[in-house]
Amino acid sequence: MTEATPIKSGEAEEVHLKDALQERYLAYALATITNRALPDVRDGLKPVHRRLLFAMRRLHLSPEQSFKKSARVVGDVIGRYHPHGDQAVYDALVRLAQGFAVRYPLVDGQGNFGNVDGDNAAAMRYTEARLTAVSERLLADIDNDTVDFRATYDGEDEEPVLLPAAFPNLLANGATGIAVGMATNIPPHNIGELCSAALHLIKTPKARIDTLMEYVQGPDFPTGGICIETKDTLREIYATGRGTMRVRARYHIEEKERGTWALVITEIPYQVQKSRLIEKIAELMHARSLPLLDNIYDDSAEDIRIVLEPKSKNVLPEQLMASLYRRTDLETRFSMNMNVLDSKGVPRVMGLREALLEWLEHRNVVLVRKSKHREAQITNRLEILDGYLIAYLNLDEIIRIIREEDEPKRVMMKKFKFTETQAEAILNMRLRALRKLEEQKIRTEHKDLTAERVALRKLLKSRQMQDKIIADEIKEIKKTYSDKTELGKRRTTYEEAGEEEDVSLEMMVEKEPISVVCSQKGWIRAMRGHLENGKTLTYKDGDKAAFVLHAMTTDKLILFASNGRAHTIDASKLPGGRGHGDAVRLLADIAPEDEIVEIFVHDEKRQLLVASHIGNGFIVAEAELVSARRAGKSVLNVKSPDKAVQCVPVHGDSVAVLGRNKKLLCFPLAQVPEMSAGKKGVRLQRHGEGYLMGARCFTAKKGLSLTDKAGREKIFDDLKVYHGTRGQSGRKRPNGFPADGTMGTPFPNRL
Repeated sequence: MTEATPIKSGEAEEVHLKDALQERYLAYALATITNRALPDVRDGLKPVHRRLLFAMRRLHLSPEQSFKKSARVVGDVIGRYHPHGDQAVYDALVRLAQGFAVRYPLVDGQGNFGNVDGDNAAAMRYTEARLTAVSERLLADIDNDTVDFRATYDGEDEEPVLLPAAFPNLLANGATGIAVGMATNIPPHNIGELCSAALHLIKTPKARIDTLMEYVQGPDFPTGGICIETKDTLREIYATGRGTMRVRARYHIEEKERGTWALVITEIPYQVQKSRLIEKIAELMHARSLPLLDNIYDDSAEDIRIVLEPKSKNVLPEQLMASLYRRTDLETRFSMNMNVLDSKGVPRVMGLREALLEWLEHRNVVLVRKSKHREAQITNRLEILDGYLIAYLNLDEIIRIIREEDEPKRVMMKKFKFTETQAEAILNMRLRALRKLEEQKIRTEHKDLTAERVALRKLLKSRQMQDKIIADEIKEIKKTYSDKTELGKRRTTYEEAGEEEDVSLEMMVEKEPISVVCSQKGWIRAMRGHLENGKTLTYKDGDKAAFVLHAMTTDKLILFASNGRAHTIDASKLPGGRGHGDAVRLLADIAPEDEIVEIFVHDEKRQLLVASHIGNGFIVAEAELVSARRAGKSVLNVKSPDKAVQCVPVHGDSVAVLGRNKKLLCFPLAQVPEMSAGKKGVRLQRHGEGYLMGARCFTAKKGLSLTDKAGREKIFDDLKVYHGTRGQSGRKRPNGFPADGTMGTPFPNRL
């Protein structure tokens, strides 16, 4: 764009759309990060929570006062401090009152504030709220110039930039938030352990993370549970501020009559909804994915009590729980990301040591500002008291001046060298203050305040004294919330994960016979039982049978495609036999132009001979074909126009290959090399302008056994004239070979 001419007032300004979007999006992103999503490391609060607590304090909702309607609080917050939706503010208020969501609740709620089942709280007009003792600590000394204030959104009032926070709220209660391009997820911790670590940091600011981990075991979730990460893993997480930890439900075994037993879940992982957890387990039972579990029911009242009954008393409890850990939220992963705003408002990830040091530094700033504020108050009061004392010494003259002079204030200031503040205080003095007793009180107060000011000045000059006061405050918190109190005792325990219980697929899925049916166009289904023949099966119009094989629900199926890739599908995940099934491409990433060469039941001990259209091939261990990825695994390396056409089991001592030119070649199996998956292979047969039609392994002495489409088996035992060396073209096939040019069914469980 050329340089624009000067814009007159009222005219539109031409700008690049890209520049405008970048500028506005950056402003939006910064506002989201700093004003909504990320907590401040010093008080551990987001703006909405900070405004909620401050508004409740303004409403005099201290723990000793009576409750007030939540609607009153929400209205005050959105009307004076937080111009956002009332439901969003109420949701924030509700979470601060939920004992299962917040380790140390900041709001004392009365009424229905939701539950661990995931039920919502009642409407704000029905619930009531007030502050807790923890919130009082966060707000303590806020009126003593300990923090900065700023104008509210409409400029009519002021709000604190942050709270004094005499409580390590960030780590004690944790935080979650999603901003633009970044997020935070901090778990709750035990306040007693945090206090111990903070006290150690006051003595040794450069303490190593290993030392701090001796005080802080790890997260302490409101819902308890068992964390099964190793100490080394936890150390790495707290050193970097990032990492993932596993949390499991807590259970015990209840013995029942006749040697039977049941498992009782008493604690579930953090942020898991109990009702949804039970629904998920019930769904898996209905789908027969939890064959070890017979029944589940919820006996919970205020405490959690989920009862699990096994199908057999011979099932080990550890095996049942291992199957549940793998398939349900009885085991979850908590991703820790300590991304917070530092003291300069910059978002960054902090470790445990840095977060605690930031809080301690904030407490020092609060103490210094509080001390300076108190010193200023004392200085002002001493100024007034000095004036009072002078007035008592010259009481008669003061009275005369007040009675006779037109401007007594100016006369007193000139005669007794009073400041304006002193003169104003004397003029406002009540007559009863002229008693002798009051003079003694003023002298005593003057003496005490002078001593207090001396002490404050010493405190402001000594970091050691400041640290001692902060340490005493922390010790008091630690004592108040000791592990002997209901709120302070640790709920989450730590165990190192032992050896995983062997929970095979057969244990997870009920073993039943099925018949796997796949059509020529790739529609696959699983029918119950083993069909005697597949001729009665129906298919979509224009489609027909391609593969029908017997399997069990616990089997793995291998799909070998013409692109040379093998795909693994659990038989238990196949669609049912009603209808025509689902497209196999929904289960595996197979391109439309690729065809299915073979489908067979996986046998990890077996070897396979794979071959391409032009006649290249090799032997590969079937175990190498298994892959958990939808994209499968490359087995035979082929490039267009070549493609994979054969995948047959290896047995015997010889190989027979048949070309489109109807030539048959037999050669020793030892001439075919065994290779790892992903190779091109060696030439099995030369065809001139033809291509490979079929390949089979057999034992030379027993002959080559082939089965035609009618199911008739024929053995060719006189093949000496067809024996040669790998890579030759071979001779015209013998009479009696299947008329369609194929070599029959290669796998034993194929119909």
